[in-house]
Amino acid sequence: MMESFPHHSADEIQPIHGTSSVLTGVFPRNAGMGAGKDAFAELLARIEERTARVGIIGLGYVGLPLAQTFSRNGFPVLGFDVDAAKVDQLNQGKSYIGHISDNSICNMRSNGFEATNQFERLQEVDAVLICVPTPLTETRDPDLSFVLNSVEAIAAHPRHGRLVVLESTTYPGTTREAVLPILERNGLRVGQDFFLAFSPEREDPGNPSFSAPNIPKVVGGIEPRSLELAAQLYSRGMTKVVRVSSPEVAEACKILENTYRAVNIALVNELKILYDRMGINIWEVIEAAKTKPFGFQAFYPGPGLGGHCIPIDPFYLTWVARKYGLSTRFIELAGEINTAMPAYVVERIGDALNARGKAIRGSKITLLGMAYKKDVDDSRESPGLELLTLLLRKGAIVHYNDPHIPRLPRTRRHPYLDMTSQELTPEYLQTRDCVVIVTDHSAYDWEQIVRYAPLIVDTRNATRDVRDEEKRVIRA
Repeated sequence: MMESFPHHSADEIQPIHGTSSVLTGVFPRNAGMGAGKDAFAELLARIEERTARVGIIGLGYVGLPLAQTFSRNGFPVLGFDVDAAKVDQLNQGKSYIGHISDNSICNMRSNGFEATNQFERLQEVDAVLICVPTPLTETRDPDLSFVLNSVEAIAAHPRHGRLVVLESTTYPGTTREAVLPILERNGLRVGQDFFLAFSPEREDPGNPSFSAPNIPKVVGGIEPRSLELAAQLYSRGMTKVVRVSSPEVAEACKILENTYRAVNIALVNELKILYDRMGINIWEVIEAAKTKPFGFQAFYPGPGLGGHCIPIDPFYLTWVARKYGLSTRFIELAGEINTAMPAYVVERIGDALNARGKAIRGSKITLLGMAYKKDVDDSRESPGLELLTLLLRKGAIVHYNDPHIPRLPRTRRHPYLDMTSQELTPEYLQTRDCVVIVTDHSAYDWEQIVRYAPLIVDTRNATRDVRDEEKRVIRA
């Protein structure tokens, strides 16, 4: 779940303010702990006293909750982001993430939190946590430019004895093979001059039960002292720290978690298509299977995968597997199935309209929910964006509604989208040829939607409890 650098292709990315590919090679006299002292012991003491200043690069859906966690636990926090507008909002006590309130930001500010886009201030922090995007290129190869730009900035503004932790999801080997060499330039030594670890983010925006403080934190250090410092730092913000033997194990752990979900979602998506042709309700099948107290975990079908993790992370593993001469056929097949789901939904929309004597071209279609998951304001990689694109290409007149996303953000894959959310009045619903349920936000009144919309294509089983829904609802 990496953020919050602008989404650009690798050849569009410029170095972060103040970075350079040529490092200074020396620690300035005012760069914190003295080079002649035991850097490990000094930083450990600062962590124990909560006087260590924590820097966080990337103040998005991962970095901002992390900053909030450390701020609440008494650490001075300095947040870094290239987006000057976000920096200004935070310094004014305002939030741009739905599940973090303005009051929370004001409390952070009272505790000493500050945001900046001046990366030379990295010299002020004792520990720096990297929470930036790791997207895919157009050819589905890893794009590490955000991570590498961040590391270049850290290396260009050195501080003796600093802890660096990469949280951005990536392939096993990134911390050791890509990050470490940049920090070791000019003879700097890991475990003595600086410390390095990997700890994968596990944020789940919109989940009321789990947030940064109470999600177990996996940590793997390049060497034992790096592991100890990272574990001690996180233990003062999180309820549980899980130490593993290396960064590679921690990196592989995160990829496994999201690949597990992607493969199982692909399975139920494929079964949805099969059971639909057989006249069987896949959601009823899953509810029945859930009654088994062992050997089964419920996953649910949908219009496609969205978000910053599941659609992307497994392809990092397929990429690195090719370097070792292996083909991860299971993962790639799951990716094919999940990627094809928006096209399947469009096919179902076409069938539903055709049964009523209409074509997709010229039909007025409204998509409900453009966020990638329920009750969040995050549209990254949302299947709704792909559905919207496919329907526009087929000549439909497409609107959307999302109570959490009043205006669609432009992305590098969808730079042409410039839409605002439509109000769902009874009069508006009656004018639609088809309403498509993409994301089942809690704010929606399903009974009203079913009552007034002439035709509904439901990809989430959201209308299951509405009486008489079978008269105008098509599941897809």
